[in-house]
Amino acid sequence: MPELPEVETIRRDLAAAILNRKIVSVSILSPKTASHSVAFFKKELIGRRLTEIDRRGKLLIFHLSPKKVKGTSKKPRAEKINCLLIHLKMTGQLIYADKKNKIAGGHSLNNSTELQELPNKHTRAIIEFDNGGQLFFNDLRKFGYLKLVSDAELEKILAANYGPEPLTPAFTLAVFQNAFKKTNVKIKAALLNQKLIAGLGNIYADEVLWAAGINPQRPTQKVTPAEFKKLFVAINQVIGLAIKHRGTTFSDYVDSRGRRGNFSKFLKVYGRTGEKCPRCHNSLKKQKIAGRGTHYCPICQK
Repeated sequence: MPELPEVETIRRDLAAAILNRKIVSVSILSPKTASHSVAFFKKELIGRRLTEIDRRGKLLIFHLSPKKVKGTSKKPRAEKINCLLIHLKMTGQLIYADKKNKIAGGHSLNNSTELQELPNKHTRAIIEFDNGGQLFFNDLRKFGYLKLVSDAELEKILAANYGPEPLTPAFTLAVFQNAFKKTNVKIKAALLNQKLIAGLGNIYADEVLWAAGINPQRPTQKVTPAEFKKLFVAINQVIGLAIKHRGTTFSDYVDSRGRRGNFSKFLKVYGRTGEKCPRCHNSLKKQKIAGRGTHYCPICQK
């Protein structure tokens, strides 16, 4: 499942390919994938352009150009749809293809024919642009989604579901500490809570806890102010480095040009069960915490 650095990589690469292209066709092949009817998606998207691609945590936000309205009406108009939201969840994938390019991001391709044969059995939606390019949304397990929203709806979604994001002005030490004061769960579970911090997933939660020397089982109420400061610094450092190196490579992730991320060589604990801890040289352990496989050093993470 792509996390913040991987989704940021997808966002940047897709922006270079599809911004300001006019949408000429929309196909929704799986009704479960879309928040509205096929007719609604076509009505709202065709003829408009993607003016900007934003992101909050692991949610991609495609901003739309103003919609041209024919005629006038005295009836009160519903709030304007201004954004297309796409969440890849566990197995979602975006593939853009035109005459010159074919770029993919999200869940990995199992074989080369899956990239060549588009659409394929996992394709849930297709958006076609005026240059002949097509954006395919594939999703093996159908957990991902497409949703059309107004600016007001977007603000409500972000406010209700996403906390501040690392490396942004809103993510301050004071905000970070105050958010965690209201919880009394294992620190690993708290880090995975998107309402507290947007974008941290299993990989990077393990890495930042190791960097801060904090045991993932420690209750949040037992974390000292000094340790919260170490954790805050570690979050920004690890996420910043992961974005720089285009995310982490595992069996289910490729970036939006089909390239595998190369942050894996910087990982200290994730996926290294039984290996020596880089800091104290004792054996790294793995156990399930908050329903997720958690990697840590039982000796130097207190």
